[in-house]
Amino acid sequence: MRWDELFADLEGQLEHGLGAEEREAELEEERLRVGRTSLRDRIAAVAAAGEALRVRLLDGSALELVPRTVGRDWASGDLVGSAAQVVLPVSAVAALLPTAAQVARSLEPVALGAVTDRIGLAFVLRDLARRRRTVQLTVPGGALSGTIDRVGRDHLDLAVHPADGWRRASAVARIEVLALTQVLLVRVD
Repeated sequence: MRWDELFADLEGQLEHGLGAEEREAELEEERLRVGRTSLRDRIAAVAAAGEALRVRLLDGSALELVPRTVGRDWASGDLVGSAAQVVLPVSAVAALLPTAAQVARSLEPVALGAVTDRIGLAFVLRDLARRRRTVQLTVPGGALSGTIDRVGRDHLDLAVHPADGWRRASAVARIEVLALTQVLLVRVD
């Protein structure tokens, strides 16, 4: 009888030890997964939920958008309180300002593999240039309106003209060649 109690006690200790090891392995796996999570991944998780997200840009300004599409290094969506759509370079984000529920949701894994996951910011800007859409660019120190004429690997040419008009040679005040790193937000009305 004493042997049965001894073996039962040893069996219980072994099961407890194995369970603790499994829990520790799961926790370590989760820490590694969260450690690989990027800011882009967290935006994508909120976008998957279809919720509005507050964002602070590098220039200190804040905006609220409903992210719709997330690319390799950008997110696009609807600006809350406006009919405008925006393209937000992830490199222009100083901070996400999520709700408590969004903090937890933003850490959930998001399925990758869509074509848009591989599309970079320059590709999106080239599409806007091709469509000849008038845009408003938020850059450090202010905003510029005009039409994107061309997009290089790390820069774009913006024909600066009034936002309420078409790009006409007589309306263009100047051409600015902007580094993409200086573009904080692209607004398309």
